[in-house]
Amino acid sequence: MEACSILGEGLSSAQVQRGKWVMGMAGRLDGVLDRLVMRRALRRWRKAADAAETQDLESLRRLRGIARQHRHHIDRVLHSAEGRLALPVIGPNPIRRPPGSDWAWRPDLWRGPVPAAGHAGIESRTPLCDGATLFHDCRVSEITTRQIRNRREEDIAPFGLRMDVFHFDGSFLSIVLDLPSEAVNGLRTKHLIRLDTIVEMEKPLEIFARLNVKHGPNVEQVVREMPLHDPEVMVEFDLFYTKLNEKRVEKAWVDLIFEGPQLNQIVLRDVTLSRRPRAEL
Repeated sequence: MEACSILGEGLSSAQVQRGKWVMGMAGRLDGVLDRLVMRRALRRWRKAADAAETQDLESLRRLRGIARQHRHHIDRVLHSAEGRLALPVIGPNPIRRPPGSDWAWRPDLWRGPVPAAGHAGIESRTPLCDGATLFHDCRVSEITTRQIRNRREEDIAPFGLRMDVFHFDGSFLSIVLDLPSEAVNGLRTKHLIRLDTIVEMEKPLEIFARLNVKHGPNVEQVVREMPLHDPEVMVEFDLFYTKLNEKRVEKAWVDLIFEGPQLNQIVLRDVTLSRRPRAEL
């Protein structure tokens, strides 16, 4: 629109239309050139893949480094594209925001496909994706995880997480979600942080949510039990009752802690977090 308004100053309507046509042609030409470049790159990678079995090791090592760089960006494109294309038509990455929220977020694990969708006999401290890590203290892990595609009509998140727990000889099982910097920018004791989730399980268990906020050398913690029998499963962390040093807030994370998870299948259909200031009295 800006270009068109500049183009139209002091020009006749015919000249303006001609300018729009030229701009449209330039855009189409860029698209054609992009497709040609991508086709050429695809042919080169196909040729490199065919030659990889017989290539000398030094050249293969260089090629591997280049391939890893390309794969990182390709994975980012696939994550965004497949996540957006899988979303319901009500809008991009919809989140039910409580009134007055100044921040809302759905972790990547529920937004789009992750590179490693499944883990069997998962070890403690295993990343499920960027910003989501599973912890436990089992001697022998009989825990499997898998990212699944949500297909129910009522689902808003495109993906969910399924955990199957068989024999469990540990004392804790948790998923740690690192909150983005937007969650702590301007964080004050007047804020409420809300966690909403949709949970399914084969048999009842307890799930606790713990908010951790690091400020300087200290960490403030607020623990809430998830009301799994309520129609709306959510908890709120009120920072008013903490000793948070607002000037030194560095980062925050949430632990989802599963009590007595043995011989159970747990499906987290969605997890979202939001932040809003407490209502003034």
